Amino acid sequence: METSVFDPSLPENQFRHEFKYLCSTGELKMIEARLRGLMTLDSHVGEEGAYQIRSLYFDDAYDSCLRENEAGTDPREKFRIRIYNHSTERISLELKKKVRGKTKKLSCPLTEEICRCLMAGKVPALSEEAPALLRRLCLLMQTRRMMPKVIVEYKRIPYVYPLGNVRITMDENISSSRRMDLFLERQIPLRPILTAGQQILEVKYDEYLPDFLYRTVQISNLRPTAFSKYYLCRKFHL
Repeated sequence: METSVFDPSLPENQFRHEFKYLCSTGELKMIEARLRGLMTLDSHVGEEGAYQIRSLYFDDAYDSCLRENEAGTDPREKFRIRIYNHSTERISLELKKKVRGKTKKLSCPLTEEICRCLMAGKVPALSEEAPALLRRLCLLMQTRRMMPKVIVEYKRIPYVYPLGNVRITMDENISSSRRMDLFLERQIPLRPILTAGQQILEVKYDEYLPDFLYRTVQISNLRPTAFSKYYLCRKFHL
């Protein structure tokens, strides 16, 4: 189960509900104030109660992921490489799938050497023990010219609740970059993709969301939105 930032993979048959809300900074802070007494922060956050996420997204020669996001295709999936807090200590390759409104995430670790190879759009030499997920990405790079397309970065404040495996996250300062060659550097050029003061609230859970948590996030006129960080960052650079 997705219990922490350092264990993002899910069992092969485990799909989760995922809802996203576009909200103002003020609304986000109001929700966070309510959540503090109901949920706990993810145990791996830093002293500021947050961590920085940076993801490198892939797409094929036909921009299939971009087009499927735009069309709302179901099912659909995206490959990305993810690091936390600008650190290369843990580098993960992830595949995020969306089927009938539910999502699941599969992941495997990457070495820095293999990551740098993928960043450059090159297929690395793999051993027989290479994870199946990495082998699949390499196959798509060879057959569909899957390549890195955009970097997405933001600050995340994550709250967790054990019943229902609930995870409510607040994503701030969502930015993008086309400098794929700098993905593993601490500082890279970034451009914000949302209007100043706009942030994203995400609510994820397994089979059910406790009613008191549902009521907590229902403020103002918040409505679920089909928000895709990858899609907006790609459109921003087209």
